[in-house]
Amino acid sequence: MPSEEKKKKVTFKGAWQDARELLWAHRYRLALGGGLMLVSRLAGLVLPASTKFLVDEVIAKERYEVLTWIAFAIGAATVVQAITSFALSQILGVAAQRAITEMRKKVQARIERLPVSYFDSTQSGQLISRIMSDAEGIRNLIGTGLVQLSGSTVTALISIGVLFWLNWRMTAITILVLAAFGGALAYAFKRLRPIFRERQQINAEVTGRLGESLGGIRIVKAYTAEKREELTFAKGAHRLFRNVAKSMTGVSAMSGFSSVIVGAIGVVMILVGGNAVMAGSMTLGDLVMYIFFTGLMALPIIEFTSIGTQITEAFAGLDRIREVFRSITEDEEDLSKRPLPTVRGDVEFVDVYFEYEEGTPVLNGVSFSAKAGMTTALVGSSGSGKSTILAHVMNFVQAKKGKVLIDGYDIREVRLRDYRRQLGVVLQEDFLFDGTILENIRFSNTSATLDDVKEVCRIAYCDEFIEKFENGYDTVVGERGVKLSGGQRQRIAIARALLADPRILILDEATSSLDSESEQMIQEGLHSLRRGRTTFVIAHRLSTIQTADQILVVEDGLIVESGKHDELIALGGRYKELYDKQYRYEMNRFINPGEDFTTNARFTASTDSN
Repeated sequence: MPSEEKKKKVTFKGAWQDARELLWAHRYRLALGGGLMLVSRLAGLVLPASTKFLVDEVIAKERYEVLTWIAFAIGAATVVQAITSFALSQILGVAAQRAITEMRKKVQARIERLPVSYFDSTQSGQLISRIMSDAEGIRNLIGTGLVQLSGSTVTALISIGVLFWLNWRMTAITILVLAAFGGALAYAFKRLRPIFRERQQINAEVTGRLGESLGGIRIVKAYTAEKREELTFAKGAHRLFRNVAKSMTGVSAMSGFSSVIVGAIGVVMILVGGNAVMAGSMTLGDLVMYIFFTGLMALPIIEFTSIGTQITEAFAGLDRIREVFRSITEDEEDLSKRPLPTVRGDVEFVDVYFEYEEGTPVLNGVSFSAKAGMTTALVGSSGSGKSTILAHVMNFVQAKKGKVLIDGYDIREVRLRDYRRQLGVVLQEDFLFDGTILENIRFSNTSATLDDVKEVCRIAYCDEFIEKFENGYDTVVGERGVKLSGGQRQRIAIARALLADPRILILDEATSSLDSESEQMIQEGLHSLRRGRTTFVIAHRLSTIQTADQILVVEDGLIVESGKHDELIALGGRYKELYDKQYRYEMNRFINPGEDFTTNARFTASTDSN
């Protein structure tokens, strides 16, 4: 925790640097806005300045001919203020929205290019908050907030000059009171800054958990967990409420204190100013004018109560965005690596060790070779390391010790983007986007024609159900493909992988959601398609991998057996044990379909990938 706190202090310094870069990037619009703001503020001085002439000349001396000119000056100044205010909202408002859009694009592009390990340790809700909410705060830097505060400051400086001219003694006392208020305000914002930072963090966590709950609504309902999710959300909502209440208390205290300051200044003006009028050192018009200009002098400090809070939130957002930009992307890592040409597909593991958590090894010296065009099947108990081996092939994780070679190149030394362009992947979770079937299949190859899509759908046996839909390939699948069955989603995922025309094909339980008949048909298609491609398979049913060129039996992060199906059966080891158990289980299901084979069914779970 101490290191985390230290990190936060450092990043706020960086947030100031980011803010300066933003201001510099929009310096021309801000300069134009500053000019318009200055004109608007100068026009705003006409009304308080005219009060002296109204009282001393028109009322006291009955010079009514001056009244028309005073009214004309006030009217003209009002028109100027209206025009400049409209221009400010257009120039700076549009600039702020453009800056927000550009920042969101930059953050989203950055996050998309971060390593898989980053997403494994960060909630999606937090990442969405970085992109959408944190970028929103810069409106107060590029928009009217900062310029408005600057304009009020200029007005205050002019007002101070006028006030010293009218009565320097009373002005000196007023400035001392305002200085005390400014010091208290600075202290308050120092205390509020971490509260605003924490609010966005809490909001991101609550949003992330809410997204998971709604995304997994079927699981929630299946286990009647609505109340548990309600309580989880309520706890997060109350954490957010306590944070907001704490910040509101601070802001309210500042507002209340500002009212006290205004009252104190009023007391000073009544006592000191009233005595000055009675002594003849000030006219009544001078006092009225003094009151108006005192308000203009105090305005920046009052505005800082609200605008300063918003700017503080903007800096907190820039701080969190900066954390994203400090993370190294895969593209940046690729800059120092060698390009990778089209691969043949030779894959070799050389004494690979890996652990997700320190002290808990997952792979313990895995070594094997898969020649180009070979099909390698991985079998073993749940948690044995099969999926971790495939994660190394996809370069989602990297060996702590040892090497993974692609055509003799160390996978860590070649450009990741060049390598992944030659992969086709079907993972355990068949993720589909909320779009049409055609869009989901073409996700792996956007230049593919409709005929290309139909061909891979024929191989994956998607066409038989797609053509039954009213809209065919234009059928919308819903979020995560919710409108399709598990088997249909899996076949579309297979078609998507095939459309990529990969040199290396990875099938992690690619047919686990299919019935036996559909699986058999797809296996026949995949068998012909695997020719010339290096293929890695984790299969739910061992009967589907009998034609593999090599089968690796993985247990406790080690390859305990390897060979072809017949060789491993003749060896009479772990593979034969697994095969016999599954064979007996399948036979029992066929002979006695009504009986409960829970005990034997445990094998099905034991051969699932980790």
